[in-house]
This record gives sequence, structure tokens and C-alpha cells, in this order.
Amino acid sequence: MAEYGWGLSEKLIRKARDELNEIPDRRVVAIEEIREQMETRPDINFLRSDDVFMLRFLRARKFNTEETFKLFGRYFEYRQSNKNLFKKFQASEKGVKEALNDGLPGVLPNTDYRGRKILLLYAANWDNSRYGLAGIYRALLLTLEKLIDEEENQINGITVVVDWSQFTFKQSTWLNPKVLKLMIEGLQDCFPARFAAIHFVNQPWYIEAIFKMLRPFLKEKNRNKIIMHGINLTTLHQHISKEVLPAELGGMQPPYNNQSWARQLIGDESFSFGDQHIYWPSNTQLKTRSETFPSDSFSASSKEKEERNERTFLDEEFFLID
Repeated sequence: MAEYGWGLSEKLIRKARDELNEIPDRRVVAIEEIREQMETRPDINFLRSDDVFMLRFLRARKFNTEETFKLFGRYFEYRQSNKNLFKKFQASEKGVKEALNDGLPGVLPNTDYRGRKILLLYAANWDNSRYGLAGIYRALLLTLEKLIDEEENQINGITVVVDWSQFTFKQSTWLNPKVLKLMIEGLQDCFPARFAAIHFVNQPWYIEAIFKMLRPFLKEKNRNKIIMHGINLTTLHQHISKEVLPAELGGMQPPYNNQSWARQLIGDESFSFGDQHIYWPSNTQLKTRSETFPSDSFSASSKEKEERNERTFLDEEFFLID
């Protein structure tokens, strides 16, 4: 991963300034303001607080330091409140791996016209006999963590497309309301990603009914980002060019290979956001800082290493324990 602050193009620097209020000379000051506020919340276990990590939260809240700290705190509070969700939180864990192999989710190789990564889910691929909704959610969260590890995605944001083709009524009964509510809470209030839009295509009536049930849990700005296209792919192409979409979505690219993103994520064994070994890249400082974080600050104990190597797989019911 390139050192933060060195690899940005002039275009991205301008975009970060114009859309996110990011001024390079003030980044370190803003980060220090967040770090000072951490002392007011001794109840939160801030697993990681280096400059690079905190910068993604500032960008997600357009450098409003008060709102940034709220998001930063909620990110770790959510982990503390849902510890089972983040246990063995890596792509090699059975439920996560199976969901990824089914393309739940996948990531298209090309971006949209505004440089946003396109995250894709084919809902009908879900096989509840092998993994539950929590497995898909964990695969989704891990994918998002991987995407926002890149500065371009922090600045440009992410677009989501959910294709409900051939998603049956029986499959819709697997959409556990408790997990759905947990997903909404985690993604809209506790995660530092900029979601540009969520596009539903080929959605049946029962998915629209479920969405109406969930609407009260969505903030207005997020409700407005969910666009229902039905069978009309023409309206989807008004938002995302056919040139970057796969053939099954009316695009000009070959049919999407579900394994493509899975191979990237599963192949990166060092990338983990588990509760005891949150991912710590080799370079975690902005170019304007000379301090280095102690290399052993997050080294795992022998007990933790043993836990990391366990092969116990967690099913859906495990995640629903409060």
C-alpha cells in the first residue's frame, strides 16, 4: 500500500478538497483533535488509532471533527456490542469464504464514471444450507474494509448494485429481521464508507414489502440513496454506464465471474479485522508525521494466536446471541 499523502493524483486532491473539505496541511491537526477526544471515552476500546486509519473517518464525515469522533466511537462500540460478529473476522472463515465464493458480494473490475468502485450482489446465489445472512453480512463488511483501505475509494465512494433476479419467495423467508436491523445499524451509523447509491434491479414484490418494513430504520438521506429499478435496466444505465457493467445487467462486459473478488480477498491471508487482530498495514503514517507507532503494540499473545488458528466455524444462530 502506498504511503498516504504521496500517491494521490491532483484530480483526487482537488476532489477531496472540494467535496470533503480536506486541506492537506490541516489533516494532522484534525487527526489530533480526534485523538484528544478519545480520552473522553474510556469505556471504548479503540483498537487502532493511527493517522492513516483515522483519516478514513474524517473523509467519511467531510472533516467535521465532531461528527468524525462520533463515527469513530460508534465503529468500536459496535464491535464491542457485537463481539460474535467480529470473531474470526477474515476471508478464510467458513461462512465468509462460502459467501464470497458465491459472489456475495463481488466487486467489478471497473469503476463508474465518477471513479466509484461498484459492489455487486446476485441475491439468488445465496444458499442458506451452507451459510446464513450473517455470513453474507460479514463478507460484505470485510469487503468494504478492504475497499476503503485504498484512498481513492475513501474519496470517490462506493456504489452498490443488488440484482434480485430469480430470488424466490422461500429465499426471502431467510432474511432474518434481527440481522437486517443489525446490518442497517452497522452500515449507516458505524462504518466509514461513502455510499453514493444502492441500486435494486429485478426486485420482486416481496422484496419491496420487506424494504417498506425496514424504511423506518433508515435515515432519510440513506433512504434517498436506494433506487428501485425493477426490470427497467435503462434507468440503471443512466447511473452506471453499460461500458462497465456485466452482460447480465445489460452491460458491455463479459458475464461477471463470482470467483474473481473472492480470490483476491481470500488470497490475502494477512487482511483481518478480527476483534483481537485488527488489520495493521506496514505503513500507517501520513507523510507529514515523523513519529512511528510501536511495532509490537498490537502483537498477538500466544493464546490469541492459538485462537486465530482454531477451525471452529460459527453458524447464523451464534451471531444472534445477545
